[in-house]
Amino acid sequence: MDGRHSLELALPGASIGAVAGAMAGGLTLFAGQPTGMAALSALSLAMPLALFGGLYGVLLGHGVFRPGTFGPVGLYWVAAFPVSRLAQESLVGIGLADGVLPFLAYQAMVSLGFAIGFVWLHERIMPHWLIRRAAANPLAHDLLGVYVRHAGMLRARKGTRR
Repeated sequence: MDGRHSLELALPGASIGAVAGAMAGGLTLFAGQPTGMAALSALSLAMPLALFGGLYGVLLGHGVFRPGTFGPVGLYWVAAFPVSRLAQESLVGIGLADGVLPFLAYQAMVSLGFAIGFVWLHERIMPHWLIRRAAANPLAHDLLGVYVRHAGMLRARKGTRR
Protein backbone atom coordinates (compact mmCIF):
# COMPACT_ATOMS: atom_id res chain seq x y z
CA MET A 1 0.00 0.00 0.00
CA ASP A 2 2.83 2.44 0.77
CA GLY A 3 3.95 2.29 -2.87
CA ARG A 4 0.52 3.30 -4.12
CA HIS A 5 0.33 6.06 -1.53
CA SER A 6 3.72 7.39 -2.58
CA LEU A 7 2.69 7.28 -6.24
CA GLU A 8 -0.35 9.38 -5.41
CA LEU A 9 1.96 12.01 -3.94
CA ALA A 10 4.01 11.91 -7.14
CA LEU A 11 1.12 12.79 -9.44
CA PRO A 12 1.10 16.61 -9.12
CA GLY A 13 4.87 16.95 -9.64
CA ALA A 14 4.87 14.43 -12.46
CA SER A 15 2.05 16.32 -14.15
CA ILE A 16 3.90 19.62 -13.88
CA GLY A 17 7.06 18.05 -15.30
CA ALA A 18 5.19 16.39 -18.16
CA VAL A 19 3.43 19.61 -19.14
CA ALA A 20 6.68 21.58 -18.97
CA GLY A 21 8.39 19.02 -21.18
CA ALA A 22 5.49 18.96 -23.61
CA MET A 23 5.76 22.72 -23.95
CA ALA A 24 9.22 22.14 -25.39
CA GLY A 25 7.53 20.48 -28.34
CA GLY A 26 5.45 23.58 -28.91
CA LEU A 27 8.55 25.75 -28.78
CA THR A 28 10.26 23.42 -31.24
CA LEU A 29 7.33 23.81 -33.61
CA PHE A 30 7.43 27.57 -33.11
CA ALA A 31 11.12 27.49 -34.07
CA GLY A 32 10.16 25.93 -37.40
CA GLN A 33 11.16 22.32 -36.83
CA PRO A 34 9.12 19.47 -38.35
CA THR A 35 6.22 17.99 -36.38
CA GLY A 36 8.02 14.69 -35.78
CA MET A 37 11.03 16.51 -34.33
CA ALA A 38 8.73 18.56 -32.09
CA ALA A 39 6.96 15.43 -30.85
CA LEU A 40 10.25 13.68 -30.12
CA SER A 41 11.55 16.79 -28.39
CA ALA A 42 8.43 17.04 -26.24
CA LEU A 43 8.46 13.37 -25.29
CA SER A 44 12.19 13.20 -24.61
CA LEU A 45 11.98 16.13 -22.17
CA ALA A 46 8.55 15.39 -20.70
CA MET A 47 9.54 11.91 -19.54
CA PRO A 48 12.56 12.82 -17.38
CA LEU A 49 10.93 16.01 -16.06
CA ALA A 50 7.84 14.00 -15.10
CA LEU A 51 10.05 11.42 -13.41
CA PHE A 52 11.98 14.03 -11.41
CA GLY A 53 8.81 16.02 -10.67
CA GLY A 54 7.13 12.91 -9.34
CA LEU A 55 10.18 12.01 -7.30
CA TYR A 56 10.03 15.48 -5.75
CA GLY A 57 6.46 14.80 -4.59
CA VAL A 58 7.48 11.47 -3.08
CA LEU A 59 10.46 13.05 -1.30
CA LEU A 60 8.20 15.84 -0.05
CA GLY A 61 5.78 13.26 1.33
CA HIS A 62 8.58 11.42 3.12
CA GLY A 63 9.94 14.58 4.77
CA VAL A 64 13.06 15.12 2.67
CA PHE A 65 11.72 18.49 1.49
CA ARG A 66 9.41 20.89 3.34
CA PRO A 67 6.74 23.19 1.94
CA GLY A 68 7.78 26.80 1.69
CA THR A 69 11.50 26.19 1.25
CA PHE A 70 13.34 26.87 -1.98
CA GLY A 71 17.03 26.20 -1.28
CA PRO A 72 16.95 22.39 -1.17
CA VAL A 73 14.49 22.26 -4.07
CA GLY A 74 16.67 24.60 -6.09
CA LEU A 75 19.64 22.31 -5.54
CA TYR A 76 17.51 19.31 -6.50
CA TRP A 77 16.60 20.92 -9.83
CA VAL A 78 20.18 22.13 -10.41
CA ALA A 79 20.99 18.43 -10.73
CA ALA A 80 17.74 17.09 -12.19
CA PHE A 81 17.07 19.67 -14.91
CA PRO A 82 20.47 19.36 -16.65
CA VAL A 83 20.15 15.56 -16.59
CA SER A 84 16.70 15.88 -18.19
CA ARG A 85 17.99 18.25 -20.85
CA LEU A 86 20.99 15.99 -21.52
CA ALA A 87 18.61 13.08 -22.08
CA GLN A 88 16.60 15.22 -24.49
CA GLU A 89 19.64 16.48 -26.39
CA SER A 90 21.06 12.97 -26.62
CA LEU A 91 17.95 11.87 -28.49
CA VAL A 92 17.00 14.99 -30.42
CA GLY A 93 19.31 17.91 -30.59
CA ILE A 94 22.50 19.43 -31.69
CA GLY A 95 22.96 21.45 -28.50
CA LEU A 96 26.08 19.53 -27.52
CA ALA A 97 28.21 21.05 -30.29
CA ASP A 98 30.27 23.03 -27.73
CA GLY A 99 30.73 20.02 -25.46
CA VAL A 100 28.91 18.37 -22.60
CA LEU A 101 30.34 20.42 -19.71
CA PRO A 102 29.43 23.86 -21.10
CA PHE A 103 25.98 22.50 -21.98
CA LEU A 104 25.44 21.15 -18.45
CA ALA A 105 26.74 24.36 -16.86
CA TYR A 106 24.30 26.45 -18.89
CA GLN A 107 21.42 24.09 -18.07
CA ALA A 108 22.29 24.30 -14.36
CA MET A 109 21.92 28.09 -14.55
CA VAL A 110 18.62 27.82 -16.41
CA SER A 111 17.40 25.22 -13.93
CA LEU A 112 16.90 27.76 -11.16
CA GLY A 113 14.27 29.53 -13.24
CA PHE A 114 12.60 26.21 -13.87
CA ALA A 115 12.80 25.40 -10.15
CA ILE A 116 11.06 28.66 -9.22
CA GLY A 117 8.21 27.94 -11.61
CA PHE A 118 7.98 24.32 -10.55
CA VAL A 119 7.83 25.13 -6.84
CA TRP A 120 5.31 27.91 -7.42
CA LEU A 121 2.99 25.59 -9.34
CA HIS A 122 3.53 22.66 -7.01
CA GLU A 123 2.75 24.73 -3.91
CA ARG A 124 -0.57 25.72 -5.48
CA ILE A 125 -1.60 22.32 -6.85
CA MET A 126 -0.39 19.93 -4.15
CA PRO A 127 -2.60 21.11 -1.23
CA HIS A 128 -5.75 20.71 -3.34
CA TRP A 129 -4.63 17.22 -4.34
CA LEU A 130 -3.84 16.33 -0.72
CA ILE A 131 -7.31 17.43 0.42
CA ARG A 132 -8.82 15.01 -2.09
CA ARG A 133 -6.53 12.10 -1.14
CA ALA A 134 -6.13 12.60 2.64
CA ALA A 135 -9.02 10.33 3.66
CA ALA A 136 -7.64 7.30 1.80
CA ASN A 137 -3.91 7.97 1.91
CA PRO A 138 -2.09 8.32 5.25
CA LEU A 139 0.95 9.92 3.58
CA ALA A 140 -1.30 12.54 2.00
CA HIS A 141 -3.02 13.10 5.35
CA ASP A 142 0.31 13.66 7.10
CA LEU A 143 1.64 15.94 4.37
CA LEU A 144 -1.59 17.93 4.40
CA GLY A 145 -1.00 18.46 8.12
CA VAL A 146 2.46 19.84 7.31
CA TYR A 147 0.95 22.24 4.79
CA VAL A 148 -1.73 23.36 7.28
CA ARG A 149 0.87 23.99 10.01
CA HIS A 150 3.02 25.90 7.53
CA ALA A 151 0.06 28.05 6.48
CA GLY A 152 -0.79 28.70 10.15
CA MET A 153 2.79 29.76 10.83
CA LEU A 154 2.74 32.13 7.88
CA ARG A 155 -0.59 33.59 8.98
CA ALA A 156 0.74 34.12 12.52
CA ARG A 157 3.87 35.85 11.19
CA LYS A 158 1.80 38.10 8.97
CA GLY A 159 -0.45 38.99 11.92
CA THR A 160 2.49 40.10 14.10
CA ARG A 161 3.73 42.51 11.42
CA ARG A 162 0.54 44.58 11.39
